Formats: sequence, C-alpha cells, structure tokens
Amino acid sequence: MSIYRNAVWFVKGLQEYTKSGYEAAAKHFAPADLDVKLNGRSFMITGANSGIGKATAQEIANRGGTVHMVCRNKGRAEAAKEEIVEKSKNQDVHIHIVDMSSARQVWEFAQNFSQSNNLHVLINNAGCMVNQRELTEDGLEKNFATNTLGTYILTSALVPALKKVEDARVVTVSSGGMLTQKMNVDDLQVEKGTFDGTMAYAQNKRQQVILTGMWATQHKEIHFSSMHPGWADTPAVQTSMPSFHAKMQNKLRTEAMGADTVVWLAVSAAAIKQPSGLFFQDRKAVATHLPLASSRSTPQEEQKLLTALEEFALKFKP
Repeated sequence: MSIYRNAVWFVKGLQEYTKSGYEAAAKHFAPADLDVKLNGRSFMITGANSGIGKATAQEIANRGGTVHMVCRNKGRAEAAKEEIVEKSKNQDVHIHIVDMSSARQVWEFAQNFSQSNNLHVLINNAGCMVNQRELTEDGLEKNFATNTLGTYILTSALVPALKKVEDARVVTVSSGGMLTQKMNVDDLQVEKGTFDGTMAYAQNKRQQVILTGMWATQHKEIHFSSMHPGWADTPAVQTSMPSFHAKMQNKLRTEAMGADTVVWLAVSAAAIKQPSGLFFQDRKAVATHLPLASSRSTPQEEQKLLTALEEFALKFKP
C-alpha cells in the first residue's frame, strides 16, 4: 500500500469525510431533492439491520416505499424492522435472510425473489471487514466473497428484473478507502504475502467502483452509481476498526449522515440526471483516484476482474 496514497487520503478524510465535512457540504444540498413519495416503488437493501443500511431503509420507509431488507441475522433483522415500521407507520417492510458471503444462497435468493416481486432499486450495502484470513463454506476468502462476489452475483441476477421497470437504479455503498488501492486482479483473495483485512476491504471497495462503471456500460436501461458515505459511527466501524473509532469518535458522522447520499442516489430526480457509472460523495460525483496516485487499472485488468467473477458466479449457480 502506497505511503503517499495513505497520507493524502487521511488528510483528505479529515477535511471531507468527518461530521464537519458533511455539515459543510450539506449547506449546498437542495432539500427538495428528497421531498418525494415512493409509493409503488420497491427497494432492496442488503445489510439493512444496522448502520447505514438501516438508516437508508428507514428513510425509504418514511417516504412510503416498499422495503426489502436482506439480512444475515434473523433476530437483529426483526428488531430493526419493528423499529422501522413503528417510526414510519409503513407496514410494507419485508425481511429476507441471506448470507451474502454464500454465493449459492445469494443466487437462490435472487432467482426466487425475481419470480414473485418487482424491483426498482437495488442498494448494495452489506459488507464486512474480517481482519484475520477466513474462508467461507465455499472455500473463498470472506471479505472478497461478501463484498465483491456477493455484490456481483446479486446485481447480475437482478438485472433482468430491474430492466422490466421504469427508472431502475443500482446504488453500491463503497468506501473512500478504495482511493488507497490500485486493484490487484492477480490476487483477488489476498493469498500472497501478509494478510491485512483493511487492505483487503479497500481492494474490494475498489473492485465495486470498477464494476459499477462496467455495469453502466453494459446495461444502459439501469442507472448505476457507487458512493462513499464518509467516516460514520456505525457498529461495523466500532468492531472492525476499534482503534480508528476510538481516536476519531467525536469527528465521525451519524448513520443518517452516512446514508444521505445513498438515499439521494436511490430516490431523487437530480441523481439520475448524472451520468451512469459515477462515484459520489455528499451528493456530488467525485474522482475515483487521488492526484498522482498511480492507482488506475488498465481495461485488460478490468476485463480480467469481470471474467474471474463470471467464472466464480457460474461455479456456484444452482
């Protein structure tokens, strides 16, 4: 990992990714962008039982949208749903129990869902940062399986359903941490060298941004975007990055601040006026590379990523 990239990224983060960074950006937001009724629109949110996913589900339920919460833990999902319904008075909130690190489960869920439900917006929010190298039941490195392959399979499997509706969108919650990484397509599961969970996560988030751009080219009928929520005080940050959380706690954004651009990309008319395939931060399209960072991939490397994911996906398809 480049020392230059890390240093530039951290300085940038202190200025932009914190609570004060959000408050400065929010002065320029158009409040009317989120003044929308979502009745009749269907939204799927992965990782919706806590953090940014839950905050996003709440905002969509508040506006009358149908909410499909894709969660791994049944108890936490039911508790989150109860809270969302109580606050929104919207009963149209549904739970689907899926482990996003299990390629087979993701395939089966997406295929079954498409047969009996409409979908207008997919929000790929679920993610993990496992700090010790851990394999799934499929023998895949867990961060890669959840953040990259799970996202790839779910999105690919739901594209046909999305193409059947008006104003279809896919929003992928990435991370500004990806700015520290040039994609290493020859070691997608971090099998070489010392395992670093933070680096593996940032690689996955870089892969998501690359995929978003490629999907936008492939599927013109759907509006694709990826985004960075900023540094938010979520349960995931507390457990995966305890020292960062302890040092930065007073500067971190709220979950609602982290979710703001997700909701804006998912529901606003302003968002779809932007070209498909871009990366957003605080409701604005931003660069996907730091200045002079040498983090760009070649078209051949990007195609190699897509080919590898297609091969994995087919291997686990029911």
